[in-house]
Amino acid sequence: MANITILGSGGFGLSLALTAYRSGHNVKVWSKFSEELEAIRRDGEHKQKLPGVPVPSGIELTDSMDCINGCDMVIFGIPSRFVRDTVRMAAPYITSSMVVVNTGKGLEEGSLKTLSQVFREELSDGISVVTLTGPSHAEEVGRGVPTTIVAASENESAAAMVQELLSSKTLRIYLSSDVIGCEVGGALKNIIALSAGVCDGLGFGDNTKAALMTRGMHEITKLGLAMGGKRETFSGLSGMGDLIVTCCSMHSRNRRAGILIGEGMSPEEAVKMVGTVEGYYCCHAAWELAGKLGVTMPITEQLYKVLFEGEDVKNSLSALMSRPKKREWEPLDNI
Repeated sequence: MANITILGSGGFGLSLALTAYRSGHNVKVWSKFSEELEAIRRDGEHKQKLPGVPVPSGIELTDSMDCINGCDMVIFGIPSRFVRDTVRMAAPYITSSMVVVNTGKGLEEGSLKTLSQVFREELSDGISVVTLTGPSHAEEVGRGVPTTIVAASENESAAAMVQELLSSKTLRIYLSSDVIGCEVGGALKNIIALSAGVCDGLGFGDNTKAALMTRGMHEITKLGLAMGGKRETFSGLSGMGDLIVTCCSMHSRNRRAGILIGEGMSPEEAVKMVGTVEGYYCCHAAWELAGKLGVTMPITEQLYKVLFEGEDVKNSLSALMSRPKKREWEPLDNI
């Protein structure tokens, strides 16, 4: 039995809290939104994020960072935009005896850093950070639907601890040492899923989505390799696996926002209506990073124009379909 603290009372944070609690661990969930915690206590569930999934009273809900004291593992279930601020708040309570787990998927705007790099900057030396990523909608993890994900870390023993404590009959966790590759796959698939939603909103079919996902993974791989990731990672759970689930499911906020944009809603309105749309923010950062690294990313480029330059989605599709003719497989630095 371990003491586990989850920072963030959103869908994925709660789904991991439930997973850990069902495995017999002592679990605390923190949120800075006391009214959200009170609603969960009152209703016995999170009606917006995990409706119909009971949150047992044995899971302690708190708005005090003191909940980190004495825990074995601290899991951050925080949207990427708010990760750095939350890590700064938590840092004084985190010691080297604790394993820190990040579940956020994105790149930090401005710095263009991965989230594990953000953690390393904000935490003291000697604290182990593990990235937990893969195809894992909170709505299904919380209900105990069989799911497989990846724990990636430079510290194999820390990743193994996450694997040991969070694995269950319905959650299988694999290990990886390719932190960059896993993070890039988890972040950039949101861009492609947002694009897939746009295609759905335009009324296109399976052929279009299959092409978009395949060429989208090509873009993800190119940027990931340029950043130091390993090629095989992108065909695994944190790459292709996460891309499939996010492009094809209505649980995906990225896909849902894309559908609204394809139907004619402005990107700003779509994001406001759906909520946290990681692909919207990641697209801006990824496009900047691709430019700095000299990586060609045509799908990301066209989505960037739609989201931030007011380009019509049909014009962007035309631009993609009329690109110069090529072989399917060419050197990655020439595509």
